[in-house]
Amino acid sequence: MQNENNVSRRSFIKTSTAVAAATTFTAKSYARVLGANDRIRIGFIGAGGMANSHMNKIVAMQEKQNLETIAVADCWETRAKKGAEKTGAEFAFTDYRKVLDIKDIDYVTIATPEHQHCKMTLDALDHGKAIYCEKPMTHNIEEAQAVMKKQKETGLPLQVGVQAMSDDSYMAAAKAIEEGELGQVVQAQIEYVRRYNSQGPFRKPGITPKYDNKPEDLNWNDWLGDTPKREWDPHHYFEWRNYSQYSGGICTDLFIHRITRIMAACNLLYPRRVVGMGGIWQWPDGRDLPDNFEMICEYPRGMTVYVLGTMSNRVGIDHLIRGYRATLYFNRQGWVIKDKDGKVLREHKKSGAEDNGLHHINLQNNLRNGEALNCPVRLGMAGVVAVNMANESWRSGRMMAWDKENEKMVSADTLNLSHNPEKS
Repeated sequence: MQNENNVSRRSFIKTSTAVAAATTFTAKSYARVLGANDRIRIGFIGAGGMANSHMNKIVAMQEKQNLETIAVADCWETRAKKGAEKTGAEFAFTDYRKVLDIKDIDYVTIATPEHQHCKMTLDALDHGKAIYCEKPMTHNIEEAQAVMKKQKETGLPLQVGVQAMSDDSYMAAAKAIEEGELGQVVQAQIEYVRRYNSQGPFRKPGITPKYDNKPEDLNWNDWLGDTPKREWDPHHYFEWRNYSQYSGGICTDLFIHRITRIMAACNLLYPRRVVGMGGIWQWPDGRDLPDNFEMICEYPRGMTVYVLGTMSNRVGIDHLIRGYRATLYFNRQGWVIKDKDGKVLREHKKSGAEDNGLHHINLQNNLRNGEALNCPVRLGMAGVVAVNMANESWRSGRMMAWDKENEKMVSADTLNLSHNPEKS
């Protein structure tokens, strides 16, 4: 019998069961399959704007990283074919499931509107694929729970596309905090601010007027997925981040990048209470998500996290974590810790960066040698919970809370919540 360490990637795939849910894959087993220097084969699901950013990175690194793109899928055939041409892929599909049917593909990159993330991720896991899924991991909390459950069952690697986690500043900050450099941590603040033009956030006035009529080779019903059926609308297709059927807007598209950093640095999971505030204050143009927004999360360890998100003014605030003994300030070089008098106690010069290419390499290293993922499903789930609670608070006008026993968000006034820190 062949030694399992010598089983080739191809022979392993050919003898694997058709449905990966019946098999538990680990990083070590993937490393045995691929071999340290074996080629990694990739499929793309989605070939729009964000997907092209991923394709550009993969093309640039394919020789050094020994990569090959096999297939590209998009519900708009023109995009699928252009993606295949860019990457050198053999196949271009309009049905993403055909990508998953190709046994030779080792991982898929899912870069589609967030309302499609859950189904595509679950299908990919069922087909035995490792995954790079753009942020947020899913559109809502229930979907995130389903993905986390399936990923645990299969053991397949799932990298969530919060690429800032490939900057080591946040893990280094976690180590400094654990070592007591800040004393008791009580508060963190961070922002995502922009100043949009007269059309407002996420609008594309240079594109939508060109598509009053749906392109003939675009499958609109497939794009809509499980959302309510509607006639072709270029605003919904190109500007989907403005509509709650497909997106959580500022919170899920932008804040997820910021709050995930703080969660990693402060070892946070689910918030105890969350408030979301803002409104459609400047661009009442048919959008149903706020154009200016902010959120405050209270965590059981005894700290709050504030996230500012104006889309009307780009003047930001310091990204920092406050402790009783000192304050940690994030900067372009990494971070610095200062005491109450401004004396520098410790500095960190970062390695890595907020870069989706490095995020892909981290996943590739995981497949080859078991390197820990920088943004695994647990962190992806925690981010989805926080931003969905903030959006629900904004929609409902209530403070939301996390019901730990039933693992769901509820109105905060329905729980008897402690005002004291919980012991870790």
